[in-house]
Amino acid sequence: MTSIRESIRRFFSPAIALPVGNFYYQSPPEEIPHYRLYLRIESDGSGLLIVNASTILHLNQSATEYAYHLVNRTPAEEVGKLISRRYRVSTARSEIDFRDLSDRIQTLIETPDLDPEIYLDFERTSPISASPSAPYRLDCALTYRLPEEANPTYAPANRIERELSTDEWYTILDNAWQVGIPHVIFTGGEPTLRDDLPKLLAHAENNGQVTGILTDGLYLADSSYLNTLLQTGLDHALILLQPDNPLSWAAIDTALKADLFITIHLTITLQNVLSARVTLDRLAHMGVEHLSLSTADDSLNNTLLELRDQAATLGLSLIWDIPVPYSAFNPVAIETQEDTAVGEIHRTSLYVEPDGDVRPSQGNELVLGNCLSDPWEKLWQ
Repeated sequence: MTSIRESIRRFFSPAIALPVGNFYYQSPPEEIPHYRLYLRIESDGSGLLIVNASTILHLNQSATEYAYHLVNRTPAEEVGKLISRRYRVSTARSEIDFRDLSDRIQTLIETPDLDPEIYLDFERTSPISASPSAPYRLDCALTYRLPEEANPTYAPANRIERELSTDEWYTILDNAWQVGIPHVIFTGGEPTLRDDLPKLLAHAENNGQVTGILTDGLYLADSSYLNTLLQTGLDHALILLQPDNPLSWAAIDTALKADLFITIHLTITLQNVLSARVTLDRLAHMGVEHLSLSTADDSLNNTLLELRDQAATLGLSLIWDIPVPYSAFNPVAIETQEDTAVGEIHRTSLYVEPDGDVRPSQGNELVLGNCLSDPWEKLWQ
């Protein structure tokens, strides 16, 4: 017979998290709209739910459990009973919460052009609150080549001797998916200079990964090329604005008309600082909703903060940590965090160079190994 002390202990003890693992559901062909769900559960019970290989939802433990039953098609009535026993809430409340989560995910399934990283309005879980079993994102520098007119110092081309082949990148994408990395961003250099970019996007899409590009965007002015990227699985793009280049503005206009989540990045320099306010006004007038700002010149830090306030006034959503589509951090907040918190930011992603070498982040001098020659455990641990 269970003792009174044991009963009390069990009542006040938190529910044990579900087993770590990856879970998948694909709706049958006759179901409209057709959709895919992929759930990754971490050791602390939090989870990532990928909807249609286009949107990543970060979930706390209780929301993860609901998602687990959603992916496994558990009837709502049974979910209500299971959650009620595990979390000591009423069966009716558990069933209502499960149906609520199901309804919101159904809305995501039917809504185009979403932010690829979303936090549902359960108790929010920060993406760096625990040590994840694998990165949330892999930044893949496909090439360090740049357009002919670009400053060659913008990419460290002298750091590599060769570029990986298409098949080698396929291997990296497949390995990343197998260890549970849901989000891939193709960057460079200029990734659109790789003729196989559509193939790589399609391969990641077939895996189930969410994909984005970080680009100067000039090729996106060609609507047929942009449509090719969209048809092969591109979910979002961060366009590096060149304010004095008309083609850069044309590319933004073309991209805004597409079914694509767009963020515009503006680097504040001594050359463009006087026109920066006009630039932000123009972007807002065009219909841009998401903006990223940075400067490498410390003398412009106050100006950066003023532009941040202007962007907020214009209704622009500010995104600080390129190339992630969402972050809890911005340059001002980071200054108030403990050093360990800043260091942990890179625990959510890894950076792969054109030759396969892996670094904690772009610009970091530490080489962790090579994607093609080193086991995953070495690269991540």
